[in-house]
Amino acid sequence: MTPLLSAIGIKKTFGHVTALKGVDFAISPGETVALVGDNGAGKSTLMKVLCGVYQPDEGELRINDRLVVFKTPREAITAGISVVHQNLALVDVRDVTHNVFLGAEPTKGLFVDRYAMEQETYRLLQRLKLNIPPDIKVGELSGGQRQSVAIARAIHQGGQLVIMDEPTAALGVQEQAKVLKLIGDLREHGTAVCVVSHNLEHVFHLADRIVVLRGGAIAGERKRSETNPQEIVHLITGANVVVGGVG
Repeated sequence: MTPLLSAIGIKKTFGHVTALKGVDFAISPGETVALVGDNGAGKSTLMKVLCGVYQPDEGELRINDRLVVFKTPREAITAGISVVHQNLALVDVRDVTHNVFLGAEPTKGLFVDRYAMEQETYRLLQRLKLNIPPDIKVGELSGGQRQSVAIARAIHQGGQLVIMDEPTAALGVQEQAKVLKLIGDLREHGTAVCVVSHNLEHVFHLADRIVVLRGGAIAGERKRSETNPQEIVHLITGANVVVGGVG
């Protein structure tokens, strides 16, 4: 299968610091890939290259084997790559509908088409099996519901690939489970999902494949079914570490 997105030989430097050292990364439709590594490993930099925040100094990006160059995040979104940032970038005083359409509101004549927004938001929430009223203010939602709204917005943007930065961080156990199920449902519908996470338990629950970054380079890549937490921690740290309580 041709990958949905391929990053080939990506290099990125900031002054005298080399953040990415010729990284290769690929993800296919319907695949969930976890991107893991210690702080400073290059995960955030790679994520920002993939979504158009940074432009690589060397290397190339391809979507469906077609060369692409993203100068802005908007260009990446247009190409089908959406990001759910850890801070979610939601507006608490606006309702769910406005947050789903934030920055891309449809118009009817000179005015925003509120009816069209509400109908599309309702259909989207139904499709994602989210029991969230479209007209409730985001500030009244729980952490897991807010995460779900951010994911819904990414899907509405046309995301064929959704990149999620620590999607279960700061959530309670029940809300974590709901977000993990939503991510699993996206995979079932053919959406590619790249999860950047420190939580190995969730990584092993979600991922088809695990890619480990260390020191700005790929330290290893494993299918979930062919590895274990002990090996992944070894790839992350370069040291033999005993891991307990992770399945």
